[in-house]
Amino acid sequence: MTTGLTTRRRVLLAIVCAVAVSTIYGIQPVLEAAGRDLGMNPAALGWLVASGQIGYLAGLVLLVPLGDLLNRRRLITTHLVLIALGAAITAIAPTAAIAIAGLALAGLFAVVVQTTVAYVAAVSPPRQRGRDIGAVTSGVVIGILGVRVAAGSLADLADWRAVYLVLTGLSVLLAFATATILDADHPRPQTRYPRLLASLAHLAATDRLLRNRGLVAFFLFASFGTLWSGLALPLTEAPWHLTTSHIGLFGLAGLTGALGAARAGRWADRGLTTRVTIWSLGLLIASWLLIAQTGSSLWPLIVGIIALDFAVQAVHVSNQHLLTTAHPERSSTVIGAYMAFYSLGSALGAITTTWAYSLAGWPAASLLGAAYAALALLVAAALHQTPTRPHAKPADGNHTRAETARCSE
Repeated sequence: MTTGLTTRRRVLLAIVCAVAVSTIYGIQPVLEAAGRDLGMNPAALGWLVASGQIGYLAGLVLLVPLGDLLNRRRLITTHLVLIALGAAITAIAPTAAIAIAGLALAGLFAVVVQTTVAYVAAVSPPRQRGRDIGAVTSGVVIGILGVRVAAGSLADLADWRAVYLVLTGLSVLLAFATATILDADHPRPQTRYPRLLASLAHLAATDRLLRNRGLVAFFLFASFGTLWSGLALPLTEAPWHLTTSHIGLFGLAGLTGALGAARAGRWADRGLTTRVTIWSLGLLIASWLLIAQTGSSLWPLIVGIIALDFAVQAVHVSNQHLLTTAHPERSSTVIGAYMAFYSLGSALGAITTTWAYSLAGWPAASLLGAAYAALALLVAAALHQTPTRPHAKPADGNHTRAETARCSE
């Protein structure tokens, strides 16, 4: 299979990614309503968000490497069925503990996103790998941000539990669709599962490119999580007092920015990942200057959200393209290791946002988000300035493999 994905399959896999991540992020726009229904203390609400991220982290370590061992189509189908189970548990949960367990279970198998990206990398020819990865991972952004609009509306029409009932049904339908529409990807050399896990740990310990891009992703998604885990808190208070459906509409602003970065995959195919990373992180810092302004007008906030999500998606696609190009035979394992940084960063942002807001309001949370973005830029800039051997130093427009070689040394 070297001809790439058909448009039909590309769209299907983008929807799989959207629904999978929606089970993790769908709780954010209805956080206050869910916490009130479940009898939770406001200071503990961050754990509803973090539980999905913690499950996701476990899945990255334990499940994603299976994509380098088993049929990825079968894994995608099975994981979707188990996502449906986690979403159903969340929808009917009578207590906070059971809701947290359901969210963690859904998060555990939401790593189907990374199996999907590895599948795409395996079936796409090198010259369009970045384009295909960018198109499919746009579904992740649609899920993270689009679910805010849908969840807010569903919560106002019914209640927060309706969000997870809908996600249950969609996951079951997608499991059927992937089983019937996708082809099996290339067979891979067989190895034992413990050896596969050991290779993941060895890769994380020895691969410089993975560590470098992973650390950037850690701070990148801590900044991202700071915004989207805490945004509902100031908007439900004075002077705005917005409903969940109105708050969900801010996801459209983020979606606009993130989809605007869909060209990041094409830029990566042209070898521009380093340049895109640096200027995108600069934009991320600047976006927080606008996001902090929620007092007299919401327009600065909207513009800031667009800029933030554009920057995050551009860096994220660039990272994945570099890593799958460097490790074509272990794409599942390397993506799982990379996304562990993503998950830890997102969980950190979720927990620290509610803490900062409870201490000093939205200005403190915004300062925290900007600080995470600044740390990501400092790491990326330091890596960019690291001396390399002359033969490994490419012009920025050269093929991505040249940059991969430089970063891996």
